[in-house]
Amino acid sequence: MKVLVVGANGQVGKHLVKFIQDTEHMEAKAMIRKEEQASYFKDLGAEPVIVDLESGPDTIAEAFDGVDAVVFTAGSGPNTGPDKTMMIDLDAAVKTIEAAKHKGVKRYVMISSFDTTREAIQSAPESFAPYVVAKHYADDWLRKTDLDHTIIHPGMLNNEGGTGQVEAAETVERGEIPREDVARIILETLQNDSTIGKEFQVVGGSTSVEDAVKSL
Repeated sequence: MKVLVVGANGQVGKHLVKFIQDTEHMEAKAMIRKEEQASYFKDLGAEPVIVDLESGPDTIAEAFDGVDAVVFTAGSGPNTGPDKTMMIDLDAAVKTIEAAKHKGVKRYVMISSFDTTREAIQSAPESFAPYVVAKHYADDWLRKTDLDHTIIHPGMLNNEGGTGQVEAAETVERGEIPREDVARIILETLQNDSTIGKEFQVVGGSTSVEDAVKSL
């Protein structure tokens, strides 16, 4: 299985590409924004593809050639304004969903925010609300397709070393999770077709990633 990782140069994305390359039956195609980012992925044996997510749909769709699955783990980041949030977390997400449909890539895994319900939008702080809105509508766009999709809602991300132990369910109590363990959850999700059509929240816990995904 060749997996297109959108946002591969992000912290979750880098972990995920490494994990994919460490398997015997999967390989990563790393979508990145700058040429200088490519060497990291080449050293892992992954195929880098340089695409600006603010490009037009046709340009983005070219990166989907030859892949079997896509993971959207891109984000505008905490230091940008609502304009970039809309362009990346909403518009770019939708463009990649449409590209997957156009190119016949059925498997699509979305890395969303912990809670993207309407209630979460209404209760979010003013500075965070645009991000929740973007994720809400990107998730909803994906749900309405016929793609074999999974939507993952991780808790607050941190950079601690991953433990491989999580709690995952349709709803869980808010908590933190290492980015490394989010990548592990994504990898396990890609390998488990029972996650198709599902969405779940995930935080640090006491259940192995493999068992947590099997129990969904």
